[in-house]
Amino acid sequence: MIKFRNVTKKYPPDVWAVKDLTLQINPKEFVFIVGQSGTGKSTLVKMIIAEEKSTKGKIIIGDWDITNIRQSELPLLRRQIGVVWQDFKLLPKKTVYENISFALEVCDATPERIRKVVPQVIKIVGLNNKADRFPHQLSGGEQQRLVIARALVHKPKILIADEPTGNLDAINTQGIIEILSKINQLGTTVILVTHDREIVNNQKRRVITMDGGEIISDQSEGKYML
Repeated sequence: MIKFRNVTKKYPPDVWAVKDLTLQINPKEFVFIVGQSGTGKSTLVKMIIAEEKSTKGKIIIGDWDITNIRQSELPLLRRQIGVVWQDFKLLPKKTVYENISFALEVCDATPERIRKVVPQVIKIVGLNNKADRFPHQLSGGEQQRLVIARALVHKPKILIADEPTGNLDAINTQGIIEILSKINQLGTTVILVTHDREIVNNQKRRVITMDGGEIISDQSEGKYML
């Protein structure tokens, strides 16, 4: 469960990215967060993963108050939250398999765990026959699947995808949404930040609309209203 209680985020000198925001996202939900650029969506995401700290208010992930999380606790939090960015951030000289395994290696995973987990997440995202390919040998949609696979290696309870289909065509976009839906069905909470009106309207899921750092609409089976 994710709870924001009267959360405000101010950047110097006088930019209010989020204003007195109260929000609850329940376990296993699939939630869209929509809004124009500069409305606070990315700031909201950064506060969930503790990349940014709130100026005021309280942020709770599960039973964990992360409002004033210590630097030493960040790795533990971020192993429970997978993040998929629009910028792929792939390692160009490593294969699909190696890109995924590296995310485990840096956390001191055992070779046995790596051999078990990497094929599992490759299968989930449908890259079974591409494990030995390098990023430049993949299509944009396949690269985004690889990013999702990498985000799944720690079996996160929450998966956040920030504009994951922004650079993809309609066919690849649909494929990514199907993968995220599958991950959600497996029990992971999915938060998808997007500008894609068609995706939002077709999915008929919860839609949170932000404007000026505030939530202006929260619909259980919503549409893209802007």
